[in-house]
Amino acid sequence: MPIIKSAKKRVRVAHKAAIRNSKTKRSLKAALKAFTAKPSSSSHSTAQSKIDIAVKKGIISKNKAARLKSRAASKAKASKVKPAAAAKATVKKTTAKKPVAKKTTTKKTTDKKS
Repeated sequence: MPIIKSAKKRVRVAHKAAIRNSKTKRSLKAALKAFTAKPSSSSHSTAQSKIDIAVKKGIISKNKAARLKSRAASKAKASKVKPAAAAKATVKKTTAKKPVAKKTTTKKTTDKKS
C-alpha cells in the first residue's frame, strides 16, 4: 500500500477506471455475442455502437474496431440482414438557412487640431 497521498489517490482512480473499462468491455462482448447468435439489424447496430463507444473510451484500438465492424458486416451480409446504419444515411434533412443581415460599418473620422 502506498504511503504518499498522491499515490493513494492514483490507486483509487486507477481502480475506478478499471471497473469502468471492464463494464464497457463486458457490454461490448455481450453485444457481439448477441449479434453472432441471432443476427438482426437492431443487434448489428447495437454491436457497432458498442464498438464505437469502446474506441472513444480508448479500450480498443481503431484498427481492432475496424476489424470487428468488418467481420460483423460480413456476417450480416451472409445472413441477409440489412444494416440499420444504411437506412439512416439515406435520410437527408433540409434546413432553410436564415438570411444573414449585412453589417453596416461607419467610418470614424478623427479631427486632429494642429
